[in-house]
Amino acid sequence: MRVILRWAVLALATVLVLGPPAHAQRAGGGAVAAGGGTITAIQIQGNVRAEPETIRSYLQLKEGQPYDVAAADRSLKALFGTGLFSDVVIDMQGSTLVVKVTENPIINRVAFEGNSKIEDDKLRDEVQSRARQVFTRARVQADVERILTIYRRSGRYNASVEPKVIKLDQGRVDLVFEINEGDVTGIQRISFVGNEHFSDGTLRGKIRTVESAWYRFLSSDDRYDPDRVNFDRELLRKFYLSEGYADFRVISAVAELAPNREGFFLTFTISEGERYKFGKVEISTRFQGLDVDTLNRFLTVGEGEWYDAEQVEKTVTALSDVVGSLGYAFVEVRPNIRRNKDNLTIDVTFDIQEGPRVYVERINISGNTRTLDKVIRREFRLAEGDAFSTAKVRRSQERLKALQFFEKVDISAAPGSAPDKTNIEVQVVEQSTGDISFGAGFSTTAGILGDITIKERNLLGKGQELRLGLSIGTLSTLIDLSFTEPYFMDLPMAAGFDIFRTSNDRQQVASYNDSSIGFALRAGWAYSEFMRQNVRYTLRQTNIFNVQPWASYVVQLNAGLSTVSEISETIAWDSRDTRINTTKGFLVRNTVAVAGLIGTEQYFRTTADAVYYQTLFEDIVGSIGGSLGAVIPYNGSSLRLNNLFFIGGDTLRGFQVGGIGPRDSVTTDALGGTYFYTATTELSFPLGFPKEIGIFGKAFMDVGSLWGLGGPAAYSSTVLTSNTMRVSTGFGIQWVSPFGPIRIDYAKPLVQDPWDKTENIRFSFGTRF
Repeated sequence: MRVILRWAVLALATVLVLGPPAHAQRAGGGAVAAGGGTITAIQIQGNVRAEPETIRSYLQLKEGQPYDVAAADRSLKALFGTGLFSDVVIDMQGSTLVVKVTENPIINRVAFEGNSKIEDDKLRDEVQSRARQVFTRARVQADVERILTIYRRSGRYNASVEPKVIKLDQGRVDLVFEINEGDVTGIQRISFVGNEHFSDGTLRGKIRTVESAWYRFLSSDDRYDPDRVNFDRELLRKFYLSEGYADFRVISAVAELAPNREGFFLTFTISEGERYKFGKVEISTRFQGLDVDTLNRFLTVGEGEWYDAEQVEKTVTALSDVVGSLGYAFVEVRPNIRRNKDNLTIDVTFDIQEGPRVYVERINISGNTRTLDKVIRREFRLAEGDAFSTAKVRRSQERLKALQFFEKVDISAAPGSAPDKTNIEVQVVEQSTGDISFGAGFSTTAGILGDITIKERNLLGKGQELRLGLSIGTLSTLIDLSFTEPYFMDLPMAAGFDIFRTSNDRQQVASYNDSSIGFALRAGWAYSEFMRQNVRYTLRQTNIFNVQPWASYVVQLNAGLSTVSEISETIAWDSRDTRINTTKGFLVRNTVAVAGLIGTEQYFRTTADAVYYQTLFEDIVGSIGGSLGAVIPYNGSSLRLNNLFFIGGDTLRGFQVGGIGPRDSVTTDALGGTYFYTATTELSFPLGFPKEIGIFGKAFMDVGSLWGLGGPAAYSSTVLTSNTMRVSTGFGIQWVSPFGPIRIDYAKPLVQDPWDKTENIRFSFGTRF
């Protein structure tokens, strides 16, 4: 033992006297010498592709200089930083500095295996490793993380990536990323904590993210996306603020991956707070001569109503537009809000004051590689030289987004050449505007349908729309070509034309077929956000053919060609929130037409329809609507079948198409009528399915009538007609499915004429994909 201790003490003394060994190993595989002395020569070893002078250029040590450990350490870091070497050793052998390098191999090719959901090209664009580049493990590991990020964005959190390196000759390697894509990681459950006034089901219907289900295979909203969850937080906030909960906040939104990694549990923790009503709602202004009483009618909120932040914002916009239109260029409307926690009311004072005197110097547009500048500029509510208005800038951005030409629209203000001038910077990201869609469907009226539509919404970047459609069915066929210029002659007026050919099988209705060919010229303009007017000129030739021998005498007299030259005008007020499953708003529309400039037909025709929707209770919507029309010949002309009204089917449920109105008592052929009216009241309600499935029940009552004889029918003794009101009632189911809207109605006539043709069940289904 004493001998061992003696040798240990001797070794320790040697180290203290002579210093550490000649090499001090560094983390990362490199090494530097610890000795000193003057460098008389530098020798490079191990390099195959790298030139010696290239390596020397990274060295901090030069011939004739004394050896410096710190300089050698910096040289080592610089050589590793090139990415060319997997190992570097700097060694002082006598007076010669020896630099030994081990080069990284060159990538021969980069391949992906096991991927089917994401194509190779998309993955190759994301990774940094490329063929003919130097292979580094750090870069490969970063590529693995990029690939995993791509899969996580598509909802595949189970994906795994393992890089494989296949060594080749001449210092080359093949880099292969072996990918296990895994299944889509959906949202298994969405829960809410802290909600007392609204159920979980109601709140789920207000956010974008939805729970996974078999019928959502065409949507990605059931996949976890952090950005979408942040958007959901904002949607919840807007919903509660619109319902009066001014103190609402989302405390947290936590997504937890299930232990089996097959789904997420998304939990929103919220604080609803108290519900407020509007207290005093006032308008104050510092403008001389501005009548506050005149502005009060533009308020969209009133005392005693539940507080609604969205309506406050709409009032701000409305007041800004109105005051600006009265000649006050620099307007700023500030809603001053005062909470009264004692009586749970919120007083709002809309303070109209003069804003900063700033003018628009320039509007700079970037990002539009295809769309012309003028297409963007004409949507602006501001022009260069106008007074700057935040409300008008916001409205301009909304109009640009509504074009659907751009994936993204950003508008910001930048300083101009003077303090009272500003530049508006418009940054857009264009998206595809061409569509090709195929469709299939079935309805009791039209039979089996199939269609194909090709449409370009931004033709040649000019904002024009060109559409070609073909619809082929067992009972009807339509071919049409249409073109629309949204700003005809640079005016805020849309103009265009339609060329069409139709054919219809009406054997079951009146024992004949008909076909039409023609064109139409049209123009339309908007008076306001909801009100629009259209004018149209139509020239068409109609042929009634294939008239059966047993057809009504009236139908046989209508066989042959006729030409209609018609001018029509339509004015409509449409404030509906959506076109399918409308929950609020109304539509009022009137069309007046006159035919006879040329052609064989001369008549006046007018139709009007209106419908009003109102949410009665949560998810329960009531609607009431009606329509009426009249067609009157003039100048001794008679009316042909194709210019008369036919009521039934979708227009009066419980009766066949053409099921009511004048009818031949012998052949039972429908002969059409010159006057009609219909009315309907309907209640839409949930059936207990999750709201996002889109299945609703319908209960309805329809009334209507069709009468008046036109053409030869007026002189036929075999025609049955009356103006009796028909009444039917029934129920239905509507599903806004991934394949398109599907509806089934069952209706039972309550009041009818003996010769009417009834129909209890109607089915319609259609989609485009």
